[in-house]
Amino acid sequence: MPGNWEKYKVFDHPDIQRFLFYPRRDEFKAVDSETVLNLDLLVDDNIKISCSLFFVNKTDPCILFFHGNGELAAEYFDIGSAFNHNGISLFVADYRGYGRSGGKPSVSSMIKDCHGVSEGFRETLINRGFTGSHFIMGRSLGSASAIELAASCPDQFKGIILESGFCDVTDLLARMGIELQPEQSDFVSPGLESVTKISMPILVIHGQYDSIIPLAEGEKIYRNAGSRDKKMLVIPGADHNTIFAEGMELYLKELSDFVDRLK
Repeated sequence: MPGNWEKYKVFDHPDIQRFLFYPRRDEFKAVDSETVLNLDLLVDDNIKISCSLFFVNKTDPCILFFHGNGELAAEYFDIGSAFNHNGISLFVADYRGYGRSGGKPSVSSMIKDCHGVSEGFRETLINRGFTGSHFIMGRSLGSASAIELAASCPDQFKGIILESGFCDVTDLLARMGIELQPEQSDFVSPGLESVTKISMPILVIHGQYDSIIPLAEGEKIYRNAGSRDKKMLVIPGADHNTIFAEGMELYLKELSDFVDRLK
């Protein structure tokens, strides 16, 4: 298994899992349609991860998207439609214990599973006749998975987009009031290390008044990203969960321009 997921085991502590993850089940049983495909990808022994693909044209570029905490892939219909309207397909992945996924979430399993999801993403698109280029994106909690893939699999994606993201898990946990053990607080965050290894083009999007993951975290990603092709977009007046609603037009324009330029 590629990547550095084993380094994250230091954070697999019950107190951290309790504060960091808020898994929800897919109670409405997502239904396929002409523009929505729901899948369960095998990523580990007896562990499947639920995903939803929102698309219109199979020739459009497609973004592999890791969502934020408390969200579900199947609930991304409206956002998926907005991406589709701008000529982008959206493949949204859950985590263990979320949606229809098996298992229980942990920091290390989230990082480990993103590699299996990425493999399933590519196989699904090829087998179903999708021909567009591939991008990677993470929102909030999902930025950790996106950064991991961008750093360890640079040839598989044209670019990376990070929305309301973070790269230093120790800072994030400290802000959440979680008391870190010496082996955790003295640990060099693998996320920050991975950001420096990102060589592909990167677009960082963050809300000006994000009260959950402060703008400073997005600025840290931008500042430390190894790519020479990087841009940061700050959505004026937006908080963590209002970033899309507050700045939808600007958000979609910058994201579409980024994808169109690289596809």
